[in-house]
Amino acid sequence: MRPRTAPKRFGPAGLADAWLAHDRAVASPCDDSLLRVRPDGTEQVLRRSRGYVPRPLRLPAAVRPALAVGGDLKNALCAGEGDQAWFGPHIGGMGDLTTLEAARRAESLMRRLTGVSPELVAADRHPGYHSARWAARLALGEPVLVQHHHAHIASATAEHGLDGTAPVIGVAFDCTGYGDDGTVRGGEILLADYAGHRRFAHLAPAPLPGGVSGVADPCRLALARLWAAGLPWDADLPGVTACAPDEISLLERQLTRGPACVATSGMGRLFDAVSSLAGVCHRAGYGARAALEPEAAAASAWGTDTSAYALGITAEVWDPAPVLRALVTDLRRGTPPAVLAARFHRGVARAVVEVCRRAPRASPGRSAASCAAWGSRRSPRRRAGRPGSPGPPGGGRAGRSARRAGRVRWGARRRGRGR
Repeated sequence: MRPRTAPKRFGPAGLADAWLAHDRAVASPCDDSLLRVRPDGTEQVLRRSRGYVPRPLRLPAAVRPALAVGGDLKNALCAGEGDQAWFGPHIGGMGDLTTLEAARRAESLMRRLTGVSPELVAADRHPGYHSARWAARLALGEPVLVQHHHAHIASATAEHGLDGTAPVIGVAFDCTGYGDDGTVRGGEILLADYAGHRRFAHLAPAPLPGGVSGVADPCRLALARLWAAGLPWDADLPGVTACAPDEISLLERQLTRGPACVATSGMGRLFDAVSSLAGVCHRAGYGARAALEPEAAAASAWGTDTSAYALGITAEVWDPAPVLRALVTDLRRGTPPAVLAARFHRGVARAVVEVCRRAPRASPGRSAASCAAWGSRRSPRRRAGRPGSPGPPGGGRAGRSARRAGRVRWGARRRGRGR
């Protein structure tokens, strides 16, 4: 951000009392990287940026000269050629002119630094994304459109050096990914290789009142999940009391009639709903707040409570209704929010393990890898409550697919041969 711009943009909000600037222009902005150190001392990269880019990453197979522009959220560019891929700096949301200009500058700099002249441009399949429209202009035609969660899995597969000859079991948990059927997805288990994918299982969808704007109000998402599960909006529930009477009336009309309500299977939205039902977070003032606060609360109860809420698992769908019923029952018994959060995290982790165990049996003859899209410390590898179980591991976020910008939250391993 330019020195003269920052005070005008953030000064009136009272963000800072003073501003420290430099007398030299920033030629190439680059956000800080974010890493987490696990209990065993290993590192998990949550955001690959300063200090890591544009260092090349080796790919398990050669690719044509390509540029991947990613999606609109947590955006980062990636250029690839031969057996190498180069990431650009973390750009973030692509919803305003400033970040679009930053993306254009980053793309130009990457071409100069890497010498890659893209023969193809890849983008997220979401038809409303700014990045997809920008990709069409860069490609001077039709870009290669990649399904959001297939991109997650392909990136993690490449990250761990798998050549793609054997499909993997990919678990992609996030908030927003455009599905093949036009719905919003985000609680996905896919069987995939680099060429394609098949949806094996997914979280049961629920309405998202207000669309993307509704994400800032976890209490509304809690009521939507209760409605989808056929559970009443009783006045003693924290998520209900957090909503004003006129807000509840509006939600009733939205959910009944369907205006401004898109169905979503996003796991992030379920985390938001549970956060409000447990009385932890009702209004999210920043991204992922409603998921981060229950995670922190769960840590204090993890060693003292070993119970888990069980999701209803059928052949293709994970049903969170049993979880919500059990949580409401415990809430009325006076169970602390930290314990509610711990039981929810452990239940989701165990469900991941169980569904991944079922996947190879449903696909005989396939050699698979187990993958987990998991940014939480309560990762399935350590937190399912069954030490030594062959469940999906937590993992890094390098993402080496030249078809896609790096926005991956999960790692991979070859079954029976850790990587």
